[in-house]
Amino acid sequence: MPLAGVTLEPVASGLSYPVGITNAGDGSGRLFVNELTGRIRIIDPNGTLRAAPFVDLSDRLVAGGEQGLLGVAFHPDFATNGRLFVHYSRAGDGATVVSELTASADRETASAGSERVLLTQDQPFANHNGGQIAFGPDGYLYIGLGDGGSGGDPYGNGQNRQALLGKILRIDVDATPAPNNGYAIPDGNPYAAGGVAPGAGLPEIWAFGLRNPWRFSFDRASGDLYIGDVGQNAWEEIDRQPADSRGGENYGWNAYEASHCFSGCEGVSAVGPIAEYGHDQGCSVTGGYVYRGTRQPAMRGTYLFGDYCSGIIFTLPADGLTATHLADTGLQISTFGEGEDGEIYLADLSAGGLYRVLAGG
Repeated sequence: MPLAGVTLEPVASGLSYPVGITNAGDGSGRLFVNELTGRIRIIDPNGTLRAAPFVDLSDRLVAGGEQGLLGVAFHPDFATNGRLFVHYSRAGDGATVVSELTASADRETASAGSERVLLTQDQPFANHNGGQIAFGPDGYLYIGLGDGGSGGDPYGNGQNRQALLGKILRIDVDATPAPNNGYAIPDGNPYAAGGVAPGAGLPEIWAFGLRNPWRFSFDRASGDLYIGDVGQNAWEEIDRQPADSRGGENYGWNAYEASHCFSGCEGVSAVGPIAEYGHDQGCSVTGGYVYRGTRQPAMRGTYLFGDYCSGIIFTLPADGLTATHLADTGLQISTFGEGEDGEIYLADLSAGGLYRVLAGG
């Protein structure tokens, strides 16, 4: 039976520009919220927002607009190795930095001084930085990078497989790093030695043709990758990459905006979105999650996502048929997140609130 509606249960307030929600997978039940301004905050299972941050990186980043502390991902073995990863905009020049941090022995804090930089990427403009980082079911770290900003992709990064901008990258943070790199390249990446098209692009690239993949997630049951790619002036899109993909999908930008020709689309073979909506319903998609928890049976197997501008929550069957306008929240939905138990949360950027999404309404 299709999900008929949702309600939002307040969990915490007092956050400062929350843009990411994740969990550590360590059995603690804690939620970790990254604030644009540089702090990672902890919300305990009882909903208490701790006053002291888990870590504060505000001294090394620029925050405002689409820049700041944009993403956090905990290593799948965080409970034993204490490793976590961050994605932020560097102070001074706004370049993208992806770094590793180490948590304290009790896993209650992380040290900013433990930072080890893995990857840096110059950004020609202040917008379209992507921001999501997440570990896939394969244990590799996936990184979302926007097309470099401005409007219309003036440097053609989305379709350029010799540029990291406008891509989702896949790197190995456990193997011995490649020479002059802070990470290793999975041999099965599409343009790596063991990939489907060795040498046809940079070896870090997993997928291309993306404008600003602000939020993406993996379905914890199927392993499919869902990407919310923010559109230009007319269309927002959700893309899905099946778990058995060998990578190298071209999601079309800037030849296409969603399924619609944008610039020079003739002869460009692209994977179309599984869902799209026009700017009569919003202006900036916020990718979400497939619900795989047990407390909301009516939501099981549905993909929930939203729009930052309109505050609409949409739902999509996991098989990707027709998106349904589910609720008008009036919130600036900056991010969705998933608890260890599979419950789905969202954050309101302007008011600093965090909510759990419940079936019904």
